[in-house]
Amino acid sequence: MDADVLAPSASPELGVPIAPSGDDPQWWRSAVIYQIYVRSFADGNGDGTGDLAGVRSRLGYLRDLGIDAIWFTPWYPSPLADGGYDVSDYRDIHPDFGTLREAELLIQEALALGIRTIIDVVPNHVSDQHAWFQAALAAGPGSPERERFWFRDGEGPGGDEPPNHWPSPFAGETWTRTTNADGTPGQWYLHLFTPEQPDLNWNHPDVRREHEEILKFWFDRGVAGVRIDSAALLIKDETLADVPENPGPGEHPTQDRDELHDVYRAWRAVADGYPGTRVLVGELWLPEIDRFIAYLRPDELHTAFNFDFLARPWDAAELRASIDQTLTAHAPVQAPSTWVLSNHDVTRPVTRYGRHDSSFAFLNKRFGVHTDRQLGTRRARAAALLTAALPGSLYIYQGDELGLPEVEDIPLELLQDPMHFRSRGVDPGRDGCRVPLPWSGSAAPFGFSSEHATGEPWLPQPSDWSAYTVEAEAHDPGSMLALYRAALRIRRDIAAIDAADIEWLDLGPDALAFRRGDGFLCITNFADQALALPSGAELLLASEELSPQGELPPDSTAWLRPQHVALEAPTTTRKA
Repeated sequence: MDADVLAPSASPELGVPIAPSGDDPQWWRSAVIYQIYVRSFADGNGDGTGDLAGVRSRLGYLRDLGIDAIWFTPWYPSPLADGGYDVSDYRDIHPDFGTLREAELLIQEALALGIRTIIDVVPNHVSDQHAWFQAALAAGPGSPERERFWFRDGEGPGGDEPPNHWPSPFAGETWTRTTNADGTPGQWYLHLFTPEQPDLNWNHPDVRREHEEILKFWFDRGVAGVRIDSAALLIKDETLADVPENPGPGEHPTQDRDELHDVYRAWRAVADGYPGTRVLVGELWLPEIDRFIAYLRPDELHTAFNFDFLARPWDAAELRASIDQTLTAHAPVQAPSTWVLSNHDVTRPVTRYGRHDSSFAFLNKRFGVHTDRQLGTRRARAAALLTAALPGSLYIYQGDELGLPEVEDIPLELLQDPMHFRSRGVDPGRDGCRVPLPWSGSAAPFGFSSEHATGEPWLPQPSDWSAYTVEAEAHDPGSMLALYRAALRIRRDIAAIDAADIEWLDLGPDALAFRRGDGFLCITNFADQALALPSGAELLLASEELSPQGELPPDSTAWLRPQHVALEAPTTTRKA
């Protein structure tokens, strides 16, 4: 099949590639990036599904929050078998979200407000409705069309057994058998995720060439970067060898294979061919820090998500170890660290930090885990200031700035996430962090859709969310939103003081305290009693109100500056 099967959808030619306005080639090193899950951000046409019109109507909110860029989860045409990560056309917009022209306008309108756009690219797999996969099914065994995927004959009598037993990040099987045109059982195809997401064969030149063209398509429309989904999974062992009991570096048959670096060197060459800095951000879940950092060499990815920090429990020693490990590893390659508390796949911090086990692991998610929401909220506020104080880039998942909890009582019949179904109902899935945002009002849909909406929100909102609306929190100086707005204002000045290193201070085993330059101190108290703050420093911001004696309460963070340093910044505190 010719590559023009995936020709761009109808769109006006843009001519000269668009460079982000006010371009700073180093913008990405300390940027605050806000993740938008389009279906749940804002509904502009009242059908119950978030869309680009809704995002465009809320750009002023994002500007006032103080972000530098938006990262959009996949907005492409998709059957939505996995929340849009099953892409059927990389060069268009899902009709539920809008049109390609609307996406182009959104990119330009955001740029006019100083906000860049980062989009999600999903290179490991496509939708089973993608033109390439449909052609492969129609063409049959041995065809060139099937070489772009992992079609194989089965094992055992009649080929009834899958070709191997590679594990899935979603649990369940990783091979599905096809049916021949005459109705007989056919070959098997690989899908590390759901059967609706067949894996591409990255050893095939068509696959590599097509994705480089996809990058160009979106860079030509002014996109400032791409987030690369499942970035370590693209290359597979062609022999289909099973996973060794203890795989060494580069020996896992489906993860972090050495040949993958050639792919990202080619992508970096594409990105570097555009004006300004077009950033490549990897989703890399790798336990070996040296393997992780190898992707951040100067000719590969610019940054990658730091999931180690996100996964750690609320514990001073654990979080310090993660910070030290991350900063030390990034230093030799001169790449900035990234800091993130959650995303569209992860239990929200307000809920997670209120649990006895406040760490995060996909395999540990279960129904019915008790959460102390008041404790979780205190810790989430403290964590927000701790992460925002660290050098590097900061990612905020939509709704975390409102302190939204995980929604854990969605009726079972309304759950959509495949992780729930593939776990046979053990895992509650990820829908609880994807519930549509509350913007205003005292009842659902809380301003997510207009009051004249014709459709219910695609996932139900809790009836008690009126206290979490943007409208309510914007008028409350002690709200989570007020804390985030103040923190992001001050953070710009922190970066100006010293954007590179931190110096640890010893305030005991239950505290994390560090200095950046001579003008900024960050102190987080993990103890169950108040902590005396250093004398001779001015309070800039605290996640909780200090005691009458000026001490920092438990599970709280304070930002301070020495008195002699001039720095314009507001002081905001929250009453306990």
